[in-house]
Amino acid sequence: MSNTALPPSPADSGEEGQRGSYGNIPGAEVETRRQLVVKLAWMSLWMIYLVYPVKDLVTRHGPAATAAGALALAAFLGVYVALVAIRSSRPDSWRGSVRLVGVMLLLAVVTSVGLGQPWLTLFTYCSVCVAAVLPPRLAPRGVAGTTGLTLAVGLLIHADTDTMASVVLPCFLGGLAMTGLQRLVATMRELREARATVAHLAAAEERLRLARDLHDLLGHSLSLITLKSELAGRFMDSDKPEQARAQVADIEKVARQSLIDVREAVGGYRRPTLPVELAAARTALTTAQITLEAHPSVAGEHPGLGTEEAGALAWALREAVTNIVRHASEATVCTVTMDETWEGEGERYAVLEITDNGRGAGKSLPGNGLSGLRERLALVDGRLETGSGPRGKGFRLRALVPARTVTSVGGPEHPEASGKAASPEPKGAPVP
Repeated sequence: MSNTALPPSPADSGEEGQRGSYGNIPGAEVETRRQLVVKLAWMSLWMIYLVYPVKDLVTRHGPAATAAGALALAAFLGVYVALVAIRSSRPDSWRGSVRLVGVMLLLAVVTSVGLGQPWLTLFTYCSVCVAAVLPPRLAPRGVAGTTGLTLAVGLLIHADTDTMASVVLPCFLGGLAMTGLQRLVATMRELREARATVAHLAAAEERLRLARDLHDLLGHSLSLITLKSELAGRFMDSDKPEQARAQVADIEKVARQSLIDVREAVGGYRRPTLPVELAAARTALTTAQITLEAHPSVAGEHPGLGTEEAGALAWALREAVTNIVRHASEATVCTVTMDETWEGEGERYAVLEITDNGRGAGKSLPGNGLSGLRERLALVDGRLETGSGPRGKGFRLRALVPARTVTSVGGPEHPEASGKAASPEPKGAPVP
């Protein structure tokens, strides 16, 4: 378990919402019974160190001592499992866990004194649990105290030097390692909370922007409509139908233009952008334990791209990342690059390429997401290309949209337009 076992199991190394139902965030509450069972299964791997007291029971003691030792060991394991369950379902509740750790320490002392030095191994589990349940400011002191108790008990029962070295040092280092892990868990929790706060602030800022845009767009238009309505009424009272009709026509024009402006503002608000989608992709892929390798040009400025074309590429990035998270089994790396290419009679295209190193699409047919993305790209005269990744491994998605040729002071950007020989385009070059 991430809070009371050392080292953390692979089931606990993911982020929130990771693929599958077998993992959970380190330090977070276990949400399902399956997660708890899997956590206990990973925790059981570290029970291998109990082979020493078990071997001692089997080989050195009589029936009465063996029965007493077996009961004590079963009680120790029961308390340890109970501590795992409590810390998994209520990670922030540590006061009740301290009593369970006290019981574990008592059993470790009694069995070590009564049955011999092989039972000193129990103190290592106690040290790890002490570091897990105590607050960060008290955990190092608790680990030092547990190590001191282990040393005192070892000297009391006259344990040999090799046994003392093999128990006391792991007891101290294991507790310190769990203390560091607990600090890491707390830092991860704070980072998740900070990320959520940033997301809320970004959404609030975007709502404020939309409110300002709507106020600027509609404030003047509605004031003008009000003024012209008053004028039209006065002309009608003065029996001037032509002037009144002209004012009504102006009102209609202003209203139509206001409607267009509002639609454009709302459309821009809903349209995804590459920087925003790249940030969302990083979060989603990290959650799925996939490393994102994105070229800096992806989130940079793209002067040659129109608003609709850039929005189509953002949709392509969103759809590709969604497919990787949902369907790219065994994928560990996702690569996103921005490129440009010239096709046909000097037509310039911006190319967004997303690849992963998973198993690939296999023989499965394209889903509705890719079909919709292909239609969305076609609306801006772009196209979608899909296939296997490098060396036939993984899946590659390429979205191409037309880009305007950006002219410079020296002339057209395309080399052929100036009559000069075209130099080969470097692969992977970012779109300017």
